[in-house]
Amino acid sequence: MKIKGICPIAPAVFDDRGAFDYAGYRTCCTAMLQGGAHALALFGIAGEYYKLDREEEETLIDLTVELCHANSAPAVISNTRHSTEVAVKWAKRIESAGADCMMVLPPFFLKPGGAELTAHIEAVCRAVNIPVMLQYAPEQTGVGIPPETLAAIGKRNPNLRYYKIECKPPGAYIARLLELLEGNGEIFVGNAGFQMIEGMMRGAVGVMPGPSMFDVYRKIYDDVQCGDLDAALAVHEKLNAMLNHIRQDVEMIICYEKKILKRRGLIASDYCRRPGHRADTLNETLFDLHYRKLGESFGWKL
Repeated sequence: MKIKGICPIAPAVFDDRGAFDYAGYRTCCTAMLQGGAHALALFGIAGEYYKLDREEEETLIDLTVELCHANSAPAVISNTRHSTEVAVKWAKRIESAGADCMMVLPPFFLKPGGAELTAHIEAVCRAVNIPVMLQYAPEQTGVGIPPETLAAIGKRNPNLRYYKIECKPPGAYIARLLELLEGNGEIFVGNAGFQMIEGMMRGAVGVMPGPSMFDVYRKIYDDVQCGDLDAALAVHEKLNAMLNHIRQDVEMIICYEKKILKRRGLIASDYCRRPGHRADTLNETLFDLHYRKLGESFGWKL
């Protein structure tokens, strides 16, 4: 299935004691897919992949593919392993589960670069036949990759079809990468969709945001697709006001994505595994103001 549009990161849904709530995950993901999301991505940074154990990962791969396919949507599963040998094994596991696309987060723990980094990405691409998406997130990983390098890897690996770009600023990078790809690759905008309108105007085919405001992103996406930039900008301004408050660091936006999901009735608990962000009273007061502005526009539970 071709992947485009709004592809949220699937949340890690826990109960109040921190155990994974698979029934709650199923309910939440189904609501996203039936409420406007075009696809789902598992094990993104906003999905707390780094706080899951192996058994949970195994279960979630199969469950996510099942849920997506039951709703006629593509399932994107991220491969976050730092060792090339392990990443290759994990790639085969992802493909065998029926994933429609594998996203690759380049290894960053010890900041490999040059030939080693390229060799890792290419080995993981060659391990599967399904389409691959490369996640370029230099702010979160500390690993910078020029667009020329990504394009060169793509030319050597035809199944590298998608690129999630979340550098700052992303616009010129997206434009240059698309120029270098010469029609042999497509772009998703990351970084919570702060620059999704510019990204789409430069040629991006979709956005990969957090899970809680999928319908807001879908409205902006549809307006841009229809050429109604005034309507898109009006909604995007409200979204960016919320993001500017809740996305002051990664753990903070994970915390508030779950608060939004809980308020909307999509999950029962907003528990985040530790360590994580702990909101104070002023954080909560400002969040409530932004939530109400968006919620009133989109019919959320207030």
